[in-house]
Amino acid sequence: MLATAILFLLVFAGIPLIYTVILSFQEIDPFKINRIVHEWVGFENYRDTLGSAKAWSVFSNTVIFLCLSVSIQFVVGFGLALVFVSRFVGRDVMRGLFLVSWITPQIAVGIIWVSIFSQKIGILNYALTSLGIVDAPIGWLTDPDYALYSVTIANIWLGIPFNMIFLTVGLLAIPSNLYEAARMDGANAWSRFRHVTLPSMIPTIVTVISLGIIFTLQQFELFAAMTSGGPAGASLVMQYWSWEFSFLTFEIGKGSTIATAMLLFVTVVGGFYVYFSRVDDVV
Repeated sequence: MLATAILFLLVFAGIPLIYTVILSFQEIDPFKINRIVHEWVGFENYRDTLGSAKAWSVFSNTVIFLCLSVSIQFVVGFGLALVFVSRFVGRDVMRGLFLVSWITPQIAVGIIWVSIFSQKIGILNYALTSLGIVDAPIGWLTDPDYALYSVTIANIWLGIPFNMIFLTVGLLAIPSNLYEAARMDGANAWSRFRHVTLPSMIPTIVTVISLGIIFTLQQFELFAAMTSGGPAGASLVMQYWSWEFSFLTFEIGKGSTIATAMLLFVTVVGGFYVYFSRVDDVV
């Protein structure tokens, strides 16, 4: 059984990843894409992409998108998890409503947010102008100052349920006798949260944040549906840039270069998670 699982991972994950890394060192002729071996160009693709002036802008956009998405998803998800571990009327219904975004196809989520952020018919602009907060509709998806943050908001909404579910499971796994002992010692709610909840939740928190980083760097559909990396590259991130090179300009070697750089970063994140998990198991 183990051998079958290893073979499956090797064929459907390992080989494609290795081949992507190899492609990053080659110049791919789109008219001869069926060839296994292509012209070897060494680190030329890395110099042309990661060493370009555009790379810094794309990298900055990616960092902003990643940090805002993961941090806000976690904070809001943790807050909701703390709410939903308590029993109250309508809890299950409300929890189910929060899961709607998670089970909705991402491309559909993108279309929904396009309708919300639309400059002409969007409900957000209608509400802001009706309340007198703004004088004229804002181009949330067409203005370079707002485009990236608009997609980020959509991604935050999409990822909150994932954080909420995992963190709720972690909270429910904390032994109740720890809280009882803390109450007997006179600890108030904040002290119980700081000295009981947070230390007990560290393994779950590390897992949620690590997976959140990986999932956020995989986000493609929202950018495709909402901005296509525009306007003028204002919302262009690494994963979409890789797709543009590979499938718009057919510079597959350069697209593979960006994918390889992202793979290295995700590997570091995964390695940190595995290391932390082992240390926690030993402790």
